Amino acid sequence: MANVKVGFIGVGGIASVHLKNISSIEHATITAVCDISAERVKQAGDQYRANGYTNVDEMLDNESLDALFICVPPFAHGDIEEKAAARGIHMMVEKPLGLDLEIVAAKAKVIEEAGIICSTGYCLRYLDTVSKAKDYLRGKEIAMVRGHYITSFVQTPWYRLMNKSGGQLVEQSTHTLDLIRYLAGDVTTVYANMALQLMGDIPDIDIPDVTSVSMTLESGAIGHLASSFTQADHYTGIELLGRDFRVVLDNSTLHIIDKEKTISYKSSHDFYGEQDRAFIDAVRLNNQELVLAPYGEAAKTLAVTLAANASSKTGKAIHLSEFMSASSVC
Repeated sequence: MANVKVGFIGVGGIASVHLKNISSIEHATITAVCDISAERVKQAGDQYRANGYTNVDEMLDNESLDALFICVPPFAHGDIEEKAAARGIHMMVEKPLGLDLEIVAAKAKVIEEAGIICSTGYCLRYLDTVSKAKDYLRGKEIAMVRGHYITSFVQTPWYRLMNKSGGQLVEQSTHTLDLIRYLAGDVTTVYANMALQLMGDIPDIDIPDVTSVSMTLESGAIGHLASSFTQADHYTGIELLGRDFRVVLDNSTLHIIDKEKTISYKSSHDFYGEQDRAFIDAVRLNNQELVLAPYGEAAKTLAVTLAANASSKTGKAIHLSEFMSASSVC
């Protein structure tokens, strides 16, 4: 395929980053944009010389698209993926994939049966420092993983509502959780504590502002993830410990510390740009292997975050195999 014709559903928020990236890729053309806001549609349509729509069905019926970016909130997916898959359109679906694991599992099956390429928004997998960390850890035994996602409150109205965003763990800290899975392996058990401790004065808020997730991994490693939006600054990262070594990702900077030396790498990658180019190349060359976070992988990360939410409600540890099999996510 010489040129990939791209459509967008949702042009606000993170979509603005993807739009800018795709517009700079020589093998891609932004053909159409769709959003519930006519104002945003006009702005994006004019900027990128794309046809504008406020109705998804109308865009899909009238445009001949090779690829589709789905950049809508987790509660707003509806049957967009199914409609695109039925037309053979490749997809890049922003995280999180949804809030109902059974629905996401059904979408995953439709996508697989359609034989289309589907990337997801776990952009940190495309960091050069993450690639170096993965190479270093290959063949090594990890004993413990510690992760954190500490930041400030997001003003977006739906973010503060559990039934719209799933809470910070599902909506934001999922990036850190996904890195844990990517570098250390699948999670088998989670136990979580969450509370709204300090930010209760925010109108309508019902999501926790502090979260602590303990987990065990398939390898036997023990893990923990701390999450909060009580701070004025933003810092994230993970630390992986083994015998006589530890690997630390401090935001995008990598430190490898072992008994002989310490090596640090500062990332030189625009990971959003790398992710978007990889997706376009995957579609153009019909090569799914270029996608580092396919839909099935994202569904597994979603399952861990939703299981943690369930654990916090019940006060019990959740076994991922049981939690996922109930929704047919394998």
